[in-house]
Formats: sequence, C-alpha cells, structure tokens
Amino acid sequence: MRELLKILLILIVGVELNAQTGGSSTYQFLTLPVSGRISSLGGKMITTPGNDLNLVFSNPSLLNKEMNNELVLNYSGYFADIRYGYAAYSHSFKKLGNFAVGVHFINYGEFIAADRTGIITGKFQAAEHAFHLTWSIPIDSTISVGVNLKPVLSTFERYRSTGIVADFGISYISRNRLFAASLTINNLGRQISTYYGGNHEPLPFEVQLAVSNKLEHAPFRFFLTAHSLQQYDLLPPKENINNGYNDSERESSEIEIFGDNLMRHMVMGLEFIPFENFALRFGYNYQRRQELKIHTRISTVGFSWGFGLKISQFRLNYGRATYHLAGASNHFSFSTNMGNLYQKVFN
Repeated sequence: MRELLKILLILIVGVELNAQTGGSSTYQFLTLPVSGRISSLGGKMITTPGNDLNLVFSNPSLLNKEMNNELVLNYSGYFADIRYGYAAYSHSFKKLGNFAVGVHFINYGEFIAADRTGIITGKFQAAEHAFHLTWSIPIDSTISVGVNLKPVLSTFERYRSTGIVADFGISYISRNRLFAASLTINNLGRQISTYYGGNHEPLPFEVQLAVSNKLEHAPFRFFLTAHSLQQYDLLPPKENINNGYNDSERESSEIEIFGDNLMRHMVMGLEFIPFENFALRFGYNYQRRQELKIHTRISTVGFSWGFGLKISQFRLNYGRATYHLAGASNHFSFSTNMGNLYQKVFN
C-alpha cells in the first residue's frame, strides 16, 4: 500500500501539469459523465458501494468481485447533435484481482468541408475514442486500489492525435456499507502524436475526493464530491468578477470570493431509494450553474435529476442535466450480469 502511494506521488511530480479547467486541454471528452446515474447526481460521482460498473470509468478502485461478468452500455444525447457512449465488461479472478475492458467514444457529427475561398469540397467527420483496461485489487476488507489505462485516438478531419492516459484510485468502504470515501487521480498522461507539428497539449488532469453516506434507517444516500483539487482558484479573471460577471455593482468581499471559489469545487447529490428496485436521484453542480447561467433567467441551470429501475436481470438508468437555457443533456444506461442472465436463460 505504501509503495503504491509513493508511485502515485512520483507520477504526479514527474509530469508537467498545466492545471486549468475548461477548454485549456485536449481530450476533453474524457471528463464527460458517461452514465445516467452519474449525470443525475451532478456529473461527478466517484464513490459508493455496489456493483455499478459505470463508476469504474472515473474510479478504477471501485471495480470489485460483485461486478464479475457485468456488462454496461451507455448512450448520451449531448448538444448540437453530438453523441457519445461507453461500454464495458468486467471479470474477476481469485488471485489476479478484478479486470474490466471498455470503449468510450464521442461523435461530433458530419461537417461541410470548404476551401479558403468558400467553395465546398466535400464533407468530413470528427470523432474521438478511448479504450479502457482496468485493474483493481482489495488491500483488505475495506480498502481497495485500482488503475485504468486508456489509449486515446482523436480525429478531426485530417488532423489526428494519439495519447496514453491513466486513472488511479483508492477507496474505503465501511464494513456496514453505509459510508464510502475515494480519492482519484484522473487523466494523467500525455499525447504521443499531436494534431499539428510537435505542439503537445496538456490533458484534462484532475484530482477528486468524494464521500457518500447512506442513512441506516432511512432510504437516502448523500454524495459530496470535491473536484479539480489540483487547482485552487476556479474563479474567472478578477476583471470579470467585478464588472458584471456576478451581476454585482460592488466588489465582492474576501469571504464571498473564498466561499464562491470553495463551492465551485463541490458537486452534491442525493439518492432516494424507496424500493430495492427503484431509485430517484438529484444533483447540483455549483460551478456549472455559475459559469453557464444567464442572470436575467437563471432557471434550473446546474441542477440534474434521474431515476434507476431494475426489471428482472436488467437495470435501466436515466439522467438529465441542465447546462444552459439552450437545453439539457440526456443519458441512458443499460446493464446486466451476463453470468446470471445465462443461468436464467439456459437453466
């Protein structure tokens, strides 16, 4: 355990990290929520007990033997006809640990190609893919660690880039399975080949810390995720804050600025589970709300909701997240255990 932590620290220090959010890095599709459950809980959720293989996308240490032979399929309708999805399958071995393989893609659609004079020359497409190879192993009955290796292929017309990215995670789950905590280091790596020349771009590196807790005698589980911990300041430039960005005619106090910055790191979620086979979910992403709201009509920007339903051997999850008045994203997830399904069909 101690040796693993040393390796993680060496990797962090040894890589030049340009820790910024937003559009300052390439392969941004790696940061999008892939499942209906994650999307409905605010878009950032990396810790909880159970057999939800989709959580392994961001936290490989959550991969466990309960997910043996689990299959997940996800599809998301984003904005401007952008579509993306994620599929994964897992298998456990007694001595080697838990393994999962997956593929993650985003398709930006078809575009009209034209030369510099405006003459149409044809059409082209843009898409990105990442392949996942995940491994985890328990340290004891409450702590587990994991790593996710992701080769990336990105194509925009004739411009292509390849990269190698890795996620690291460590999780604690209490013996009564009510409390869980996780720390992840996401998207650590570099471009192997660049889109143009030797211009290597930074990756969307991120450190996250999260806790979840289920009430012992009530059907509620609460989630709190602190994201972008590699960068303290998530506020816009000072000239924007004090010139209309926060719709205020006075300068913000130091306490207000500190509180605003602190909240931009936080994503909150609530899961209501009235029945074993049904769950309602709600989430709030403060940073999303502050950066994408329109002050004259704030609406529900930053809020999300969804539900989960289990029917026989199949689990369905839906999530809807409001990013802007222009619209919201819709996320659909399907999962089943192939081993249990095979036994039920053929026995």
